[in-house]
Amino acid sequence: MAEAILGSLDVIKKVRVSDDGISIAEEQLLKTRLPMEIDSGAAVENLATAEDWRKALSRVVPAVVVLRTTACRAFDTEPAGSGYATGFIVDKKRGIILTNRHVVKPGPIVAEAVFLNREEIPVHPLYRDPVHDFGFLHFDPGAVQFLEYEEIPFAPEAASVGLEIRVVGNDSGEKVSILSGTIARLDRDAPPYKRDGYNDFNTFYMQAASGTKGGSSGSPVIDCKGCAVALNAGSKTAGASAYFLPLERVVRALKFFQEDILESSLSKNSWQPVHIPRGTLQMTLMHKGFDETRRLGLKRETEQMVRQASPSTETGMLVVDSVVPGGPSHKLLEPGDVLVLVNGEVVVTQFLRLEVLLDDNVGKHIDIELERGGATITVTLLIQDLHSITPNFFLEVSGGVVHPLSYQQARNFRFTCGLVYVADPGYMLSRAGVPKHAIIKKLAGEETSVLDDFIAVYSKLSRGARVPLEFLTYVDRHRSKSVLVTVDRHEWYAPPQLYVRDDSTGLWNVKPAISTTSAFSLSLFGSSNGEQQQLLSTYDNISTKEGSTVSVVNGVEKSCEGEATGSSGESVQASDAPIIESETKRRRVNNLLGGDGLANTDGTSDHFEHNIADNEVAEETVTIPASSASTAEHVIEPTLVMMEVHIPPSAMLDGVHAQHFFGTGVIVHHSQSLGLVAVDRNTVAISVSDVMLSFAAYPIEIPAEVVFLHPVHNFALVAYDPAALGSAGAAAVRAATLLSEPPLSRGDAVYLVGLNRSLQATSRKSVVTNPSVALNVGAADCPRYRAMNMEVIEVDTDFGHSFSGVLADELGRVQALWASFSTQVFCTL
Repeated sequence: MAEAILGSLDVIKKVRVSDDGISIAEEQLLKTRLPMEIDSGAAVENLATAEDWRKALSRVVPAVVVLRTTACRAFDTEPAGSGYATGFIVDKKRGIILTNRHVVKPGPIVAEAVFLNREEIPVHPLYRDPVHDFGFLHFDPGAVQFLEYEEIPFAPEAASVGLEIRVVGNDSGEKVSILSGTIARLDRDAPPYKRDGYNDFNTFYMQAASGTKGGSSGSPVIDCKGCAVALNAGSKTAGASAYFLPLERVVRALKFFQEDILESSLSKNSWQPVHIPRGTLQMTLMHKGFDETRRLGLKRETEQMVRQASPSTETGMLVVDSVVPGGPSHKLLEPGDVLVLVNGEVVVTQFLRLEVLLDDNVGKHIDIELERGGATITVTLLIQDLHSITPNFFLEVSGGVVHPLSYQQARNFRFTCGLVYVADPGYMLSRAGVPKHAIIKKLAGEETSVLDDFIAVYSKLSRGARVPLEFLTYVDRHRSKSVLVTVDRHEWYAPPQLYVRDDSTGLWNVKPAISTTSAFSLSLFGSSNGEQQQLLSTYDNISTKEGSTVSVVNGVEKSCEGEATGSSGESVQASDAPIIESETKRRRVNNLLGGDGLANTDGTSDHFEHNIADNEVAEETVTIPASSASTAEHVIEPTLVMMEVHIPPSAMLDGVHAQHFFGTGVIVHHSQSLGLVAVDRNTVAISVSDVMLSFAAYPIEIPAEVVFLHPVHNFALVAYDPAALGSAGAAAVRAATLLSEPPLSRGDAVYLVGLNRSLQATSRKSVVTNPSVALNVGAADCPRYRAMNMEVIEVDTDFGHSFSGVLADELGRVQALWASFSTQVFCTL
C-alpha cells in the first residue's frame, strides 16, 4: 500500500492542471494508479499551493466569529453556565451564523459574537436541531460597521477521504487558530459525549487528525477553495482525532430560512417562525458491516440483493440499536433488527437516505421490511413529528427547572417522552433529596404523568406544607423513592413561573404558572387565617420504606417511630437506647396524651391547656428511673431540640460555607405565645434560613424563624410557635433553668448533655480545667462571621466536633452553652 501511494504521488506531480482541469487520459491514469481507499478528486484538490490556501483563508477568517454564550437556566441536556465557542457566517444579508447545537443550546441563552476586528454584536438563537449537532444564530448585519466580510459557501459534496482541510476557529480560546488535517473517514459513528447529556446519533461523522480542542466547536472545516465541507463538532481529549458533522441536513435547514424569511424582517430582530419538518421513529440505528449482519441472521440472498442495489463502496447495513419506550417503534422493532426495504422498494443502507424519507413524510405511515434472526418481518410505523417530543417550555419553581422529558434524554435514560423531568432541582427539591435528572411520578399522592399534572397538584398546596413526592432515577430505574418536600414558606424565590420559547425572537416569554386563586397564591399574597386553614391539605398515614408511619397534619410532620431526617432527605433510624429509658419517654408521652391516646394537633391555641407565665420557670419534680442515665440528662432532655437548617443558594451571604447544617439547641423560653431556642452560630449562620425543629421530648417537627444573631458572640435565638406543638407537645416541652451565678471554677463537676441524630439524650460527666480561656478564631480567606472577644470554659472531656448541647450541674440547671465554632481549616499537602 505504501508503494502504491508513493507511485500515485509521482503521477500527481506530473499532472498539469489547466484552467479547464486535467485531460481525460491523465485523469484515467490517475484513477488507475491511486489506491481504492483514496478518492482521486481529493488527490487533485491537494495540489493546491500555499498561495491558494492564503487566498482562501483571507476570505474565510473575517467570517469566523468567537461566540460567548451564557446559559441562564439548566434545560434538557445542558446545564446552566457560560463558555466560548466558534461560529461562521453562512448568510450575510440575513445575518445567520452556523454553529453547533450544543453551543446554541436548547434552553435560554445570552450570547454575543466577537468579530475579527473585536466588534461585539449580540446574537439570538434562530434554530437548533433536535438531534444533529448544528444550530443557527441571528445577528443584525447593520450592526457590523467596520469590518468587510463575506459569507462562507457550503460544499458538502466536496468531502472525501484524502481531502486536505483547514479548521479555522477559536481553538483553545486563541480567538483565531488555523489547524490543518486530512479527512481519513467519512463513515465514523457519531461520537458519544455524555451518558446523561447531549449525543448525536443516526448519522455518520467525518474524522481527521486535526487536533482541535475546546473552543473550536462550530468551526468551519474548509477546503482550498474556501468552501465549508463540514462542521467541527468534537474531538478526542486523549488524542488528535477530531470529528466533523456532514453538511447535507444543514444546507436543507438553511434553505428553509432563506426561502421563508425576508431580509428586512430579520434585520429587525423579529421574524416569522420557520417550521423545518423533522420526522422520527424514536429508534437509534447503527451501521454494521456485512460480516456482523450475517451473524445477526441476515440471509445470503438478502445480502446479495442489497449489494447489487447499493454502490460498490457500500460495506454494511443499518441495524436497530435501541428503541425508546412508548415511541412508534416500541414493541415493533427490537435491537438487532436489520433494515432491508422501505415501502417495498428503497434499499436503505445509509443514514442520510432514511432521514430524507422520514423528514419528507411526517405524520404518514411507512412500511419497513427487516430481518430478525433469519426471519423476514414487515412492520408499519407512524412517522412522528420530532419537534413534538422536543420541549420548548419549562417550569421554574423555587430555583429549580422542571419540564417534559425530551427525546434526547428519553433515549439516554430509556424512559417515555413527556414525563416530568428535573433538569435542575433548585432549592426546594434538592432540600428534599431529589437529584438532577430525576423523573417525578407522584406529588402529594397524586399521579403526575405530565407537567400539567404537576402544576395542577402544586397549585393546591400552601406555603410551608410538607407533602410526599415519589421519583425515579435512571441509575436505579426499577425502584421508586419517596421523600417529603417542604413547599417554600418564605419568598426566597419568585412564585412558580412558566417560560415558553418564542421562535420569532429567539427569547423566552415568562408568565405565572399558578393562578391567583390557588392555595399557593393565596398564602403568598395574604388571605385570612380561616381561608388558609380551609386550603391546607391533610395527608394521613403515609407509608415509608422502613415500615413506619409518618402523619402529616397541616404541613407538620410527626414521626411515630422517633426517626430524624438526615441531610440526604432519607429517614435515619434511631439508634438503640436502653429499654428503661425508652419506656420512660413513651410513658411520659402517653400520660400527656390522656387515656384515649388522642391529642389536639390542629395548630390552634383554643385548646392550649399548658399555661406558663412569660417570665416564669417551670419547677417540676423529676422522677429518675432506674437506669444509668444521670439526673441532669433526664431534667434537660425535654429542653433540647435538634435543629436542621437549610440556606437557599440565592442567599449564600457573608461567606457561608455550606447550605445545610445540623445542631442542638436548648429552649430558653416557652410560653403560650412564644418559644425561644438558643443555639450556636455555626448551626444558624445567617437569618435567611429555613429552620426545622425536632423535639427530644415529643415526636414532632415544626418550622422556626431566626430572630436574633449576636454580631460578636457565638449564639443565636430561634423562635417557634408553641401552638404548633398541640396541647400534648406543649406539655411535654419546657424551658431550661439557666444558672448564671455562681460562675464555674476550676475543679467544678459539670455534665455535658446533648442529642444525637436519633434525638436520644447523651450525657457525660466532666471536670472544669480552666473557666476562662481566651478564644482565638483565625480569620478565613473570605470575609465571614467569626467569634471574637470571648472567654470559653475548658473541660477535660469532649464528645467531638459533631456533637453539641449544654453544660449543666447535677440538678440539670444550664450553666453554659456547649457550642460549635466555625473556623477555616488550612491543609498542607
